Amino acid sequence: MNADTSRQNPAEWDESAQLLSRAARDLPTGRHQFHRERLMAQIHDMQQEERTATAAPAKARRFRLPRAAIVLPAMAAAVAGAVVAGSAMSGGGGVRDGGVPTGPGLTTQIGAATTKGVPQLLDQISLAAADGSHPAVKPGQYIYIESKTADTFLKTVDGKTTLASHQLHRRQMWKSPDGTKGWLIDPAVNDGPEGETLSLPDEQGNTPKAYLNGPSYDYLAKLTTDPGELLAKIYKETKGHGNSPDQEAFTTIGDLLGESYPPAELHSALFKAAAKIPGVVVVQDAVDAVGRHGVAVARLDSTSGQREEWIFDRKTHVFLGQRIVQVRENSGKDALVKPGTVTYTSAIMNRAVVDSIKQTPSQAD
Repeated sequence: MNADTSRQNPAEWDESAQLLSRAARDLPTGRHQFHRERLMAQIHDMQQEERTATAAPAKARRFRLPRAAIVLPAMAAAVAGAVVAGSAMSGGGGVRDGGVPTGPGLTTQIGAATTKGVPQLLDQISLAAADGSHPAVKPGQYIYIESKTADTFLKTVDGKTTLASHQLHRRQMWKSPDGTKGWLIDPAVNDGPEGETLSLPDEQGNTPKAYLNGPSYDYLAKLTTDPGELLAKIYKETKGHGNSPDQEAFTTIGDLLGESYPPAELHSALFKAAAKIPGVVVVQDAVDAVGRHGVAVARLDSTSGQREEWIFDRKTHVFLGQRIVQVRENSGKDALVKPGTVTYTSAIMNRAVVDSIKQTPSQAD
């Protein structure tokens, strides 16, 4: 199995969930689901390379790890352990539901997509991003992001695989501008209702530096705001990841829209960069996690058959949230994820700058 096609295997999301370390929990749970199948593909490749190396010890081996967005130092250790333990993993146990109720798979009507009006819409969104109230973050302050999220996954119990979902739930995250301090409250991933620290160093004593798929506000503030140069950097730093360079570039920008806080000029530049990615379309009616209708900028992953949608208010062009919708049939176990299945959905409820960790904007007033 090639790493670049691993997104097409959602059947193993549930089994690989136990490998996600605390160091990776600053991603929304649905984004974990979105990338888990890639981890399992990498484990498969690593096992194959291990067998090859045993037969021919002189051959050099290169481990290609999953998408950088979830590969923090602790995650690398988990992958290494999985090479040994992978063959012993059984279906059923991986996803920790915490305080989030589970239910049947999430579904939606698949909206029609068109390439007509893409540059104009992204230009309007870019202008709105540049004009909006966007205060700078000072040392000692925190970026607060509150969202509602839900996701659909394949769950295997006693050898039987079915479609299930983590139902809509509240998620709160705080991050310092340098990315070294933070807190997460998300019942889908936390052990208790109080949440847990995201502060560094991690449990292995590592303090990883910020990068494109794991950025801090300070890191983003130093990025180029030239759309062409920015897109070139995205392509360069995500080379070899995802199902295609174009899809990975689109997904990378989408990740930055969700749970980061790009400075105003960069925020605007990201949309101008997205306009240069081939295959971007407009979906005139898309719905975020809390039922708000808007217009979406989207792109279909031709390998997985999933369409990633960034949803904006139709009048103000403010970012509302995003979702990932299965739009094409798959085969095997993946066929359970039928067209119209929403594998991930989110809605941004509040994004603000606060003065202390675990402080909310209402407490700051």
